[in-house]
Amino acid sequence: MEENLIKTCLHDRHVALGALMSPFGGFDMPIQYSTIIDEHNAVRNNVGVFDVSHMGEVRITGKDAYKYVSHIFCNDVTGAPDGQIFYGMMCYENGGVVDDLLVYKVNEEEYFLVINASNIDKDFAWIQKNAEGYDVKCENQSEYYGEVAVQGPEAEATLIKLLGLPLNEIPFYNFKTFAIDGEDVIISRTGYTGEDGFEVYGSHDFTRKMWDMLMEAGVTPCGLGCRDTLRFEVGLPLYGHELTADITPIEASLSMFARLEKPEFIGKEALAKQKEEGVTRRIVGIELEGKAVPRQGYPVEVNGEVIGEVTTGYNSISTGKSVAMAMVKKEYAKLGTAVEVRIRKKTFPAVVVKKRFYEKNYKK
Repeated sequence: MEENLIKTCLHDRHVALGALMSPFGGFDMPIQYSTIIDEHNAVRNNVGVFDVSHMGEVRITGKDAYKYVSHIFCNDVTGAPDGQIFYGMMCYENGGVVDDLLVYKVNEEEYFLVINASNIDKDFAWIQKNAEGYDVKCENQSEYYGEVAVQGPEAEATLIKLLGLPLNEIPFYNFKTFAIDGEDVIISRTGYTGEDGFEVYGSHDFTRKMWDMLMEAGVTPCGLGCRDTLRFEVGLPLYGHELTADITPIEASLSMFARLEKPEFIGKEALAKQKEEGVTRRIVGIELEGKAVPRQGYPVEVNGEVIGEVTTGYNSISTGKSVAMAMVKKEYAKLGTAVEVRIRKKTFPAVVVKKRFYEKNYKK
């Protein structure tokens, strides 16, 4: 299996830093360099950098680009200014999720889609298949782009100092393209950590240069371990956990990103029906008493009956509490509902709480 793993353009840097490497989405990725706790706290309190070159990038261009993106994407990009970014999902006809993604609007005839590493081939095949009848060109540019995510309260100051660009002018969920070293570099401001931060997309050579500059500036290298603890604390979903081909945006409590007032998109009918009739299960937050750590797949119970299961769970680094996101039967999804989480042979008392365990600190 190891031989088949894809290496990002920064792989040798991770190895040289002594990172703990592990397979993720078909890539050999750094999980941690020092400790997950130290890296997590660096992002919450200062600044850290992630290699996210494993993410996929697809460019949609052509006369029907807006019409086509509207057809495959459940959020509404209508009338958006150039440079705006949207989070949302591509859904199957039954409402299940192909992938959650970011859509960057370059202009009405060009969109840049950022998709999950483990789904690149599946997503691109699906994108191409559904483009039939539209005047668009779909290009998988995943092998061209490297990407680093610079995250934390000091991200803006750090990058302005290193690049000398007016990044303070980029609003949250927007991007700009800059000419740097003779190439177009995309810099966006989204973040998957709950903190302010930027994503920098460029060629492999540029990405290596960027990484080296950040290391020289003393920015903490961060692995996927703390990327997961950070996103989880602020209630952000991870494909394969809170969203899957079998979990719809409505069940995932993400219906605000499925714009049912839009004319037509793949999966709309199924989602509208779910919204109208109500769902039978829902993703919720759960807080356990004590320090026992809930993990994915652990049963959630009420009076000995299994009413759901954990999708992600941790002892939250920022709050010190044992918390989880879980898919539970709708009748137990109300805030304040008492439940239990089974960890091996014991059950631990818990209560349904908001999915956001820690307040986000995005740039307003």
